[in-house]
Amino acid sequence: MREALTNPAQGYYTRRGGVGESGDFVTSPEMSQVFGELIGVWYVSEWMAAGKPGAFQLVELGPGRGSLTHDILRVFKQLASLLSKCDISIHLVEVSPRLSEIQAQMLTGGQVQSSPRDDPVYMKGISKTGIPISWYRDIQDVPQGYSFYLAHEFFDALPIHKFQRTDRGWREVLVDEDPEVPDQLRFVLAPSATPATQNFIQPEETREHVEVCPEAGVLVQRLAHRLEKDGGAALIADYGHDGTKTDTFRGFRNHKLHDVLKAPGTADLTADVDFSYLRKMTQGRTATLGPIKQREFLKNMGIDLRLQVLLQNSQDTATQKQLRNSYDMLMNPKKMGDCFNFFALLPHHRLTYPDQKDNTQPRAPLVPVAGFGELSLK
Repeated sequence: MREALTNPAQGYYTRRGGVGESGDFVTSPEMSQVFGELIGVWYVSEWMAAGKPGAFQLVELGPGRGSLTHDILRVFKQLASLLSKCDISIHLVEVSPRLSEIQAQMLTGGQVQSSPRDDPVYMKGISKTGIPISWYRDIQDVPQGYSFYLAHEFFDALPIHKFQRTDRGWREVLVDEDPEVPDQLRFVLAPSATPATQNFIQPEETREHVEVCPEAGVLVQRLAHRLEKDGGAALIADYGHDGTKTDTFRGFRNHKLHDVLKAPGTADLTADVDFSYLRKMTQGRTATLGPIKQREFLKNMGIDLRLQVLLQNSQDTATQKQLRNSYDMLMNPKKMGDCFNFFALLPHHRLTYPDQKDNTQPRAPLVPVAGFGELSLK
């Protein structure tokens, strides 16, 4: 899976990276500006709940074409008077040279400087709204500090191990050449236990077939460690489940399902994110919220109000139709509304007060976390 997606010469993302109408898949930010705007509002809301710190980094993992960061930057610009005393910087983690060029074009108009080869920041620029942007290949290279992390359709592309329960215990599912058909791959069961079988299967596992993504586990540990140390929040939006699904590994090519073993490198490969595994891998360093379905999260964030405002402001019937169609795509349970989930990592003190010896002082109620509870319009 890693080879097929990120091989430097023939990998799907490094060579093609087919996001958008003409590619192999369409993502929520490609569908509608409202999606990115509401995520921007979520970060501003968390910044305010934290007491408006003097600076924050927005770190996006795998930013695609840059549409999501672009829409979030529009929100920051619209709320400039609120954010005027805050020092904001954007940090993009992207391995694909082709996608980073597309991002640079969208966010800076192509006005970027490349760095020397050994510099962890491989590219720098200033957004059209005047905010500094840096590009990195690895989250480890992003500076420490109070940060908001964003991973939209990022975790589902990280490589997985697959396991099958057999009468001889757990066996790893491997990829092999098919001896019957030339140039064809096939799935096989490992004849005996592999290191992955011994390391990645939880003792309490009840499913017959399991997919585990160790890289997602490591990444969540890093995020949790950073949030515990420096504060901030992480928002993960992706296909996924809470430890219930089994075989979800699939490919997409030209917006259609594609056999994952056929012509590797020509299709997007994906597997649903197991949020129960991510929760476990925080190891209690942070609090977690969700997973909650995309349509619930966006409704709680006020998408219906935002749609009404945009419809009222647009005189053009074609624009109104496009707004309604993209709203339906995001919210319809049969489209994106139910298959995408939102999941957040937050410092513990954001949700519960630290134990205090002196309980005589009245405490202000904790501000609810937007998106994860019903929106009340006072």
